[in-house]
Amino acid sequence: MKSTYSHFIKQEAKRLGFLACGIAKAEFLATEAPRLENWLKQGFHGEMKYMENHFDKRLDPRLLVDNAKSVISLSYNYYPEKLQNTDSYKISKYAYGEDYHQVIKEKLWELLASIQQEIGEVSGRCFVDSAPILERAWAEKAGLGWNGKHSLLIQKQQGSFFFLAELIIDLELEYDHPTTTNHCGTCTKCIDACPTEAILPNNTIDASKCISYFTIELKENIPAEFKNQLDDWMFGCDICQDVCPWNRFSTPHQELLFQPKKEVLEFSKRDWEEITEDTFKKVFQKSAVKRTKFAGLKRNIQFLKD
Repeated sequence: MKSTYSHFIKQEAKRLGFLACGIAKAEFLATEAPRLENWLKQGFHGEMKYMENHFDKRLDPRLLVDNAKSVISLSYNYYPEKLQNTDSYKISKYAYGEDYHQVIKEKLWELLASIQQEIGEVSGRCFVDSAPILERAWAEKAGLGWNGKHSLLIQKQQGSFFFLAELIIDLELEYDHPTTTNHCGTCTKCIDACPTEAILPNNTIDASKCISYFTIELKENIPAEFKNQLDDWMFGCDICQDVCPWNRFSTPHQELLFQPKKEVLEFSKRDWEEITEDTFKKVFQKSAVKRTKFAGLKRNIQFLKD
């Protein structure tokens, strides 16, 4: 029955538009524990103090979901068909359309409902970048891909422009083989391209130097030492993904809710510099860009402009 259930779940995930679906046993992530502890000790999380919270829960899904047996990992494409105007301050591609948290979470709830309808009484929780869970570690354990030197998951035929999500349930399933081969080889394009040197040679990210951190997470002023190093990114950053050879396999997504407002694609630098709060609310009404708030976006633009 385990294999039948697993097959059903993967077919449902495909029907709902997910790129890939893999399943791993819910257990303690023993190899990740010392890595996470060391990363935090080095202070690579910067001002993201929330990363220090719920250390045990990040490593053990059974502390997140009662009687958890399986972690279902899924990926969802967000690579856009059209890119921004070249004379523009840049927004990370994942934020072109509606906020992915809500779009994907609704699909996860639908997947869980299908499982309950088909199999019976199954309990679980849905996660989309919204709880202390090591998404990439679980995706790797579920065989979805490998962690690139830029720390993002890469799939051979898809690249890395996709979201990760998890469904943790109290049902035993047939588990996939973890990814054991890293196909980055000797390539260092992402390391070489990062303007702020946030990607360290030992497959570690110093998030406190990452452009995405500066433009989204950091609430204080962006350090002056990084002046002229942000490459016109006003929200997020895609540099390490844009240069990755595996992303030549990226294909445009088919998700209508990820279609960008025309302002996102067409605004020039001047348009962004003159943006009002009303326009900000209209353009980013349901967007992940709301996270930085109007004042934060203006701060980022000013830093790039000066």
